[in-house]
Amino acid sequence: MYRFLLSRQWVIVTLVAVALIPTMIELGIWQMHRYEMRTARNQLVSDALTARPVPVERLTSPGHTVTSAERYRTVTATGTFDTSREVVVRRRVNSDDEVGFHVLTPFVLADGRVLLVNRGWIPANGVQTAFPKIPAPPAGQTTVTGRLMPDETTAASGIKDIKGLPDRQIMLINSAEQARRLGNGVLGGYIQQTAPAAKGGTPQQISDPGKEDAPLNYAYMIQWWLFAAGVPVGWWVLVRRERRDRAEAAAAETSAAAEPATV
Repeated sequence: MYRFLLSRQWVIVTLVAVALIPTMIELGIWQMHRYEMRTARNQLVSDALTARPVPVERLTSPGHTVTSAERYRTVTATGTFDTSREVVVRRRVNSDDEVGFHVLTPFVLADGRVLLVNRGWIPANGVQTAFPKIPAPPAGQTTVTGRLMPDETTAASGIKDIKGLPDRQIMLINSAEQARRLGNGVLGGYIQQTAPAAKGGTPQQISDPGKEDAPLNYAYMIQWWLFAAGVPVGWWVLVRRERRDRAEAAAAETSAAAEPATV
């Protein structure tokens, strides 16, 4: 009755079905891990953004690597902006996907150590090889607030650290690289300034980090596992249909053979 399952065609169909089941289960597990990672990341970001602001010296120091738990923590610092050693970060986009620069200004604390402050985005205002006109920060002693960020690397950001750039232009914000340039005790990481608030003629502040779409990964996980469960069901439906078609064909042949020949 099911001898057709030993045919070449059906052996291939069965092997493909058998291979698809663990593959789809594995894809579902991968999506589950993605869901868990994105959920954990969203929780870390939420916790960091809602945590009470603390002085930046509590979380970082020269040579410190900002951890995932410290990332996006709101910190404060009091000091003065050193615009004479200000640089811009190339090929950065704003919320409208316009290409420009991020403004990175050293912020000298009372003890002489330096905090790197990303003051926000400005348009290129001409060719990218020219140093742009940068709005001045507040003069004198100032208290700034911002989100603590880890050093940028090519591995983490995908941005290639191009050498031989025009003067006072960089590709990545990296405190170790800036410490070699500034020659001071540069605190690890940097901050994205959120206060004082941006006003007319000042760099556009960088928006809050968005949440990753973890529920989408959860939906994909369920989808792949439903597909895995559906493979054997679909295989059995095809087998039953093939058996029925063969039985009907055999019955038709038998009926035709049993009919008496007409004269």
